[in-house]
Amino acid sequence: MPQIRIQSWPTRLDIHTKDAQLHIQQEKADMSIEQPKADLQIRQKQGKLTIDQSQAWRDMNLLSVYESIEEFARLGRDGWLAGIARVSRQGDELMKIEHAGNPIAAQAEENGFDPPKEFNIGWIPSVFAVKTHYEPGGADIHAEPQKPKISVRPRKPNIQYEPWHVNINVAQYPKLEIDVEDLKWRNFSFEITI
Repeated sequence: MPQIRIQSWPTRLDIHTKDAQLHIQQEKADMSIEQPKADLQIRQKQGKLTIDQSQAWRDMNLLSVYESIEEFARLGRDGWLAGIARVSRQGDELMKIEHAGNPIAAQAEENGFDPPKEFNIGWIPSVFAVKTHYEPGGADIHAEPQKPKISVRPRKPNIQYEPWHVNINVAQYPKLEIDVEDLKWRNFSFEITI
């Protein structure tokens, strides 16, 4: 029986791809910053220190002429008033001599002896005799800030792009083979086997 054999090979493609590549390089921007100094003005008022040592001088009995005159006048007046008071009191005691007691002897003792003197170191002033007073001075401060000077020059990025690439080659072309077996062709005069 005759047979037909058909054998086929499909097309085979060879595909090579290369991915896209993107390279970006960004350079730093040129930047400069300048900060001017602030305008600063300071006006200082001087403080005032007052020292009063007049009490210390008085404590050491170092008085001015006017204070000495006033002090001695005060002591004289006090002594004069004390003497008048003593003489008046003693006169009243003598007027009433008939009362009990011995006023003449008592007055003789009082007038004959001075009271004991008190002594102390006279050249040391009393505590806190020197008075100080301080008025602090103020400060007027005026500051005017200055804005910074900023200069920026940007740089464009360097971009390199390689697109996607595809190579397609035909590795095998299509092929078809047909074989016939036991096929006979007959003619009137002969027979051929193909």
